[in-house]
Amino acid sequence: MDPGSMEPGSVDSLREPTSVQPGSSMEPACGVETTRGVEPSRGVEPARGVEPSRGVEPSRGVEPSRGVEPASVDSLKVLYQSCDYIIVDKHWDIRIDSKMWYEKHTVQKQLGLRFPGLADPGTYYGFRFCHQLDYSTSGVLCVALNKAAAGRVYHCFKDRRATKVYLALVRSWVEEEKMTIDFSIGENTTEGRTHMMCIQGTDGCENPKPCRSQLTVLEYGEYDGDPVTKVMLQPLTGRTHQLRVHCEAVGHPIVGDYTYSLGEDSAPYRMMLHAHLLHLPLEPLPLQAAAPDPFTTPTDPRWRPQRCLRTVEGVVETLLEHRAAEDRTEREEKKRQQEERRRQQEERRKRWRGREESEEQRRMCQQWLSEWTDV
Repeated sequence: MDPGSMEPGSVDSLREPTSVQPGSSMEPACGVETTRGVEPSRGVEPARGVEPSRGVEPSRGVEPSRGVEPASVDSLKVLYQSCDYIIVDKHWDIRIDSKMWYEKHTVQKQLGLRFPGLADPGTYYGFRFCHQLDYSTSGVLCVALNKAAAGRVYHCFKDRRATKVYLALVRSWVEEEKMTIDFSIGENTTEGRTHMMCIQGTDGCENPKPCRSQLTVLEYGEYDGDPVTKVMLQPLTGRTHQLRVHCEAVGHPIVGDYTYSLGEDSAPYRMMLHAHLLHLPLEPLPLQAAAPDPFTTPTDPRWRPQRCLRTVEGVVETLLEHRAAEDRTEREEKKRQQEERRRQQEERRKRWRGREESEEQRRMCQQWLSEWTDV
């Protein structure tokens, strides 16, 4: 994940709804009726490639959407397009790019098929991917169509001014409704796990760097009969596998994360991590795109929400308002500093213009000039 310690707007000022203790009597989720106790409908089959596990079948009248089907080279979903950028909703079952000849399905190939005239032969992959998403992570992915556009986005990430928001289903109920996860993350050098990351203090952890993530609880519910929590995640720094490692470190691994469960969490059809929103404060207008929430009962009936604490839309709106306020404050501070520098420069110029040469200074200057010309 790209990007790294921007301090996006805090969500601590959100209105706190009635506190819910996991395991207590739960009310139905916002606008969603719980499917507990509803018998599966006859004749309704799960989407291709998704087999209900542990005896749980799709709810009556609910047919899974195409979002749970495996990716194909012609299934690219475009969220935004301009002369400088294309933003797509990356599928959960596809890599961004690959140097391997046998990788037939990549976003790179999808873009080349859909937009053959926009590929840049001067780049290795034909398209400039502005940031990265893991193979099993879905959602917003920004692609630059020229070098200048890529540079503008690069500076947003480098200066930590980009805002990234993720949605996830995590195992068990998260009791603390809001938390900042602060664990340094490094590379795992343990044999057999060199493709993984780990938190500082773990055996084999090499070169750990400070990492911070914000977690906000959205809903409590069940997935396939097991307690899970729907959360919003915001990386305040950028480190490989940061959100996955942080969630696992606090005891709430992401549902379906095969890698960080060491192969145990293999029943779900995908890892439940989704890049929901990307906001880039470009000039003169910001660039923003959101990929629809895939963690809904119509998409996957095995997710059964029971109690809603906050809506995705409400948290995102508050977050962006805070970020906009911070950006305004930052611009005003820069403007004040520029005006102060101009004022100081003008005062120095005035003092220099008002300085009168003394007779002695003129005499010394004439002497120096005469000596210099005689050389």
